[in-house]
Amino acid sequence: MWEFELNNLEEFQPQIQRLSEKKAKLDGSRPLPSSALNRIKTDLSLEWTYNSNSIEGNTLTLKETQMVLQEGITVKGKSLREHFEVYNHEKAIDYLYTLVKESYILRSIDILSLHGYILRSIEDEYAGRLRNGGVRIVGANFTPPNAKKVSHLLDELIEFVNDNPLGLNDILLATIFHHKLVWIHPFFDGNGRTVRLAMNLLLMRKGLPPAIILKNDTKKYYEALNQANNGNYSKLYLLMIQATERSLNIYINALPGHSYEDYEPISFIVSEPDVPYGQEYVSLLARQGKIDAYKEGKDWLTTKTAVKDYIQNRKRKR
Repeated sequence: MWEFELNNLEEFQPQIQRLSEKKAKLDGSRPLPSSALNRIKTDLSLEWTYNSNSIEGNTLTLKETQMVLQEGITVKGKSLREHFEVYNHEKAIDYLYTLVKESYILRSIDILSLHGYILRSIEDEYAGRLRNGGVRIVGANFTPPNAKKVSHLLDELIEFVNDNPLGLNDILLATIFHHKLVWIHPFFDGNGRTVRLAMNLLLMRKGLPPAIILKNDTKKYYEALNQANNGNYSKLYLLMIQATERSLNIYINALPGHSYEDYEPISFIVSEPDVPYGQEYVSLLARQGKIDAYKEGKDWLTTKTAVKDYIQNRKRKR
């Protein structure tokens, strides 16, 4: 049985409630028009591929990734491996979508298959196979378990997330799975991309969109994983909540006849005379998950309503 220290996570309940409300709004609009669904799926798959590869060191830009995927162009000065990483990740996403359904039960064979796609034509001898030797991770504050334990630990983790004996919400369950699979480090190479794909299987089977960890959050992401190694899940949990909410907002904003309030850069909102806070403070609220906000590139976007709601809640608590 996996055991966890999950103290101090109650503070994120307002964000989880907000996510639930947004998901209910999205569910109430189903079925979505196929044209809108296909457009969103294409855009998210591109972002997912670009960001996940970039976190692992791939140097193709978002535009170059799009050119490789959608136009079949070879980018001058970029390695063959980097091109394969783009093609492979998109194929892995396509495979993932064939698995997603509400009744889906996570299986080790599916994680191995996702990994097989990730390393296809790059390291075929390791693709889809658990490691049989030790590994070390540069910059991490832990050493992965002995290779002899990997298969058993993976089976235990899969049983844990399928049974969910602690009754964890979908985001927290995916957060813990994400961290523990990184900790097991089941493969010689391709762990990060495979973990982020498999983690999203848990979210998407519950009708949530994929949580895409952004390249610009790489440092924060690795710090969050290191904190989780020490039993503190707060930072990784918040990162997962924010990544999921960002994707939810993309779906909601694409709904036909949608009148949801527009998100704007924080610098625009704080310039309004009736907003008493400066950009630095509102940005801090966004980073801490205390207001409805999401990240695009390096910029945080929020709504004037979100800031005003925060002001009103503060007044009520005084």
